[in-house]
Amino acid sequence: MIPFKRKSKAMTKVILVTGASSGIGKDAALQLIEEGYTVYGAARRVEKMKDLEEAGGRAIKMDVTSKEEVKNAVQQIMNEQGRIDVLFNNAGYAVYGAVETVDIEDAKRQFDVNIFGLANITKEVIPIMREQKSGKIINTSSMGGKIYTPYGAWYHATKHALEGWSDCLRLELKPFNINVVVIEPGGIKTEFGDVLYDPMVERSKGTPYEEVAVSIAQTTKQMYAEEGRLSPPSVISNLVSKAIKAKKPKTRYVAGKYAKPMMFIRKYLGDRVFDKVVMSTVKQNSN
Repeated sequence: MIPFKRKSKAMTKVILVTGASSGIGKDAALQLIEEGYTVYGAARRVEKMKDLEEAGGRAIKMDVTSKEEVKNAVQQIMNEQGRIDVLFNNAGYAVYGAVETVDIEDAKRQFDVNIFGLANITKEVIPIMREQKSGKIINTSSMGGKIYTPYGAWYHATKHALEGWSDCLRLELKPFNINVVVIEPGGIKTEFGDVLYDPMVERSKGTPYEEVAVSIAQTTKQMYAEEGRLSPPSVISNLVSKAIKAKKPKTRYVAGKYAKPMMFIRKYLGDRVFDKVVMSTVKQNSN
């Protein structure tokens, strides 16, 4: 008979990762599984999480905008594990296009996923963590929560909102020993770009914004195609792991291409200088 080996406290932490079917979410889930945590990956495309299950994790079909699916997912974890120690809110996407060309319904959907969907799952988990008197809520924002880029008004609006929302939540939950952490990725090589540029170009066709939209799309495609222009998802997975392990995690973690320099320029050199820097790439590609 093989003797029972008691797991350490760190090894028994139960972690829920949203948006785990691709990109940062999947990479983080796989790393956390490898580190010995009990990991549940949640996403709409459950068929894309077979590798998580093969690695020893659990996959749950969940759309963060569906309150019923959110409740069912959390209940499943509680039935199987009896606790949730970490919620990594990573589900999200980007709607790009000039404000005039983006349909308000598309903009609302952007907020439904990036803000209200994130709030759905967070509100469901908070009472559990309060009862436990411990927990960590890690929210994926973006360097885009501190800066801005052309034609990204609706996406940046959600990330700027998430920054303020997370700060308020941190103050609310501190008395219950629940930490709220914001992750601010820079340029990461994921499916993000594929979802971004084609719809943007389609929206701009036949409008005064078409030339700039095409230039932005070309720049984005080059960044995703050229080696070394973007950071791998693992740089963010490492930050998530670091925040989970820390007794007193930072309120914010930043990593990924362009994040620190762009945030520095925006903060210390002001709007006019940042405007010129961020638009210079568009002009170079339109020439």
